[in-house]
Amino acid sequence: MTDAKMSPTGARLTGEGLTLGYDGRTVAEGLDVAVPDGSFTVIVGPNACGKSTLLRALARILKPSAGTVVLDGEPIAAWPAKKLARTLGLLPQSSIAPDGITVADLVSRGRYPHQSLLRQWSREDERVVAESLAATGVADLADRHVDELSGGQRQRVWIAMALAQQTQLLLLDEPTTYLDIAHQIEVLDLCARLHEEGRTVVAVLHDLNHAARYATHLLAMRDGRIVAEGDPSTVVTAELVEEVFRLPCRVIECPETGTPLVVPAARTRAPALR
Repeated sequence: MTDAKMSPTGARLTGEGLTLGYDGRTVAEGLDVAVPDGSFTVIVGPNACGKSTLLRALARILKPSAGTVVLDGEPIAAWPAKKLARTLGLLPQSSIAPDGITVADLVSRGRYPHQSLLRQWSREDERVVAESLAATGVADLADRHVDELSGGQRQRVWIAMALAQQTQLLLLDEPTTYLDIAHQIEVLDLCARLHEEGRTVVAVLHDLNHAARYATHLLAMRDGRIVAEGDPSTVVTAELVEEVFRLPCRVIECPETGTPLVVPAARTRAPALR
């Protein structure tokens, strides 16, 4: 792993003056962002505000039209692919496994960045894969085919593959999409544990209450710009929620965690017909 070099903001991963878009359409312009090292940073905002676009740029999946993404003091565009994959792991929004692949084989692919002509599969690789399977609670599924698993199980398998890369930076694009509430909490609890074990985690989430519950650093976006960022306890206010999501609400303290809890304003009901 490369030696971590902090920016003046205390962040290994930053974006400076980013203009981002697709097919000639600009989604965000002039974005400056710094991911606090050792944080669980969550990016929130309404649909099409640019949050997944920003994550893709930070992961070098999307090339900025202008500006620079910097990792450990160097432009990320200059990083060799395998070196980058040993430093930064990515769980894309839609991950599709090859037909008929087993859980163990898929997770083993996370070791590819560590392979070379002189270094083939080793006992170290075997150990890391086993630890990644165990850490995500899917060791008992190792011989199962990925396409036989539930959505929550599949997400944990993909995270296991990212873990097998042994990166200290982990980026997840909407890891709870299409999951029921129990599996959403299961995946987010896993992400929180990975963060507590020392990883910097960046995730795009749709659910603001989940973001407020799990994030140590919250970044709120609207219309391609960063509206607010910081600790969820200071960022998540009724005023901010209405500005970003156009949702009148109350913000109260969650009785379980003490984190902000957004309660949408009640709909005015029409009087009953008599």
